[in-house]
Amino acid sequence: MSVATGADPGIVPDAGGHFGLYGGRYVPETLMHPLLELEEQYFRAQRDPEFQRELNFYLEDFCGRPTPLYLAQRLTRRLRGARIYLKREDLLHTGAHKINNALGQVLLARRMNKSRIIAETGAGQHGVATATVAAMFGLECVIYMGAVDCQRQALNVDRMRMLGAEVAPVTAGQQTLKEAINEAMRDWVTHVRTTHYILGTVYGAHPYPLMVRNFQRIIGDEARRQILEKEGRLPDVLVACVGGGSNAMGLFFPFLEDASVRMVGVEAGGEGIQTGKHAARFQGGSLGVLQGARSYLLQDENGQVELTHSVSAGLDYAAVGPEHAWLRDRKRVDYTFASDQEALDAFLLLARLEGIIPALESAHAIAEAVKIAPSMDPQRIVLVNLSGRGDKDVDQAAKLLGKRNPDAASSLASLL
Repeated sequence: MSVATGADPGIVPDAGGHFGLYGGRYVPETLMHPLLELEEQYFRAQRDPEFQRELNFYLEDFCGRPTPLYLAQRLTRRLRGARIYLKREDLLHTGAHKINNALGQVLLARRMNKSRIIAETGAGQHGVATATVAAMFGLECVIYMGAVDCQRQALNVDRMRMLGAEVAPVTAGQQTLKEAINEAMRDWVTHVRTTHYILGTVYGAHPYPLMVRNFQRIIGDEARRQILEKEGRLPDVLVACVGGGSNAMGLFFPFLEDASVRMVGVEAGGEGIQTGKHAARFQGGSLGVLQGARSYLLQDENGQVELTHSVSAGLDYAAVGPEHAWLRDRKRVDYTFASDQEALDAFLLLARLEGIIPALESAHAIAEAVKIAPSMDPQRIVLVNLSGRGDKDVDQAAKLLGKRNPDAASSLASLL
C-alpha cells in the first residue's frame, strides 16, 4: 500500500488528488486557480524549514502540544478487558483537534497574502479554532454555520463572536453543515483574491483532503511515540469517530503500514440505520460527488442528497472523506456506527468513571471502545482519539438524558 504524499502518479493521492476512485476536484472554473495556488503554496511550505519551525512553535507554545496519552484506569477496570488509552486532543487550546489544521492553514493564508478568512462549522469547534487563529494574526474572519447548529451549539457561537469573528447563520435546506459549506464556497467564489477558505475536514477538492490529513497527522505521530514509551509496543486497535474524518485520519495515517494494528472508524448511527435518520455513509450511502469531491454520500436514486441526523452536530454530514472511502475499499480500516443513544450513554459513562466530559462526536468512539474492549485479553490495548471536550454539548446532553426513555436505553447504560 502506497501512502506517501506528493504529486507522483504512483502514490496516493495522485497529482489530481485522487485516492483510487475517490477525491479529485469538482469545482467551478473560478475556483481552479485558488486551488492550484493553494496546492503550490502547500507543497512549498512542506519543504520549507522556516514554515515548519513556525508551525511547530505555535503548536507547542500556543496550542499546547503534545497532548497526553492517558490510561483510562477506571473505565478499563469496569470493562474487564483490554486497556483503554485516550489521546487527549480535548486538552488542546479551543478544546478539540481542529486547531491543528486551522493553524497550519492560517499560516499558508499569510504566505499567500490573504487578508480575510472564511470557514464552515458544524459543532462549532472548527469555527472557534478558525476564529482563534484569525484573531491571533489580525485577520478578518467570517464563519458560516447552519441555523440549527447555531441553536444547539450556542456556546461556540458566543465564543466565535467574542474572538471577533462574524457568525453567519445559514437558513437554507436542513440548516446544518452541508448548507454551511455551500455558503462558504459561494463566498470564496466571490472573494478569491483576498480570501482563504479554511475547510475543516479531510473533504472537499484537492488539495484539502491531503493537506488537512497532514496537518492532523501529528495526532497519530505523537500517539505512536507515546504508546511505545508507555507500553513498549503498538496498540492492537485504534478507534476514532468519523464525520468528514479529519481526527480519524490524523490518528490512523502514521499506523497504516503496521499490519498488526486494527483501525475502526465510527460514524453517526443516529436513530437507527433502518429509520433513515442517521449519517452513516458506509451503511446507507453510494458513490457520488458533493462539494468538490467524489466519495460515499447519502443520496437517493436520483442523486439528490438526503437529509442526515445525529445527536452530534459535527458528524451529521452527508459525505465522508475520500481517503476513508479508499481505505475501506482496501479493507485497511473497518467502519461501523454508534447510535445517538449509545453516544449519550458513553458521554455519561466517561464523565462518571474518568471525570472527563467528551464531545458528543468523541463519545461515538468511546461507545465503540466500550463494545469491543470486554471481549479482548487484558494485555491488549485499545487507543481512542478523544477528539474534543464536551463543554459545548452539556446543555444539549442534559436535556436529552433527562428525556430518555429507559426502555430505549442502549446496552452501554448497564455500565453506569
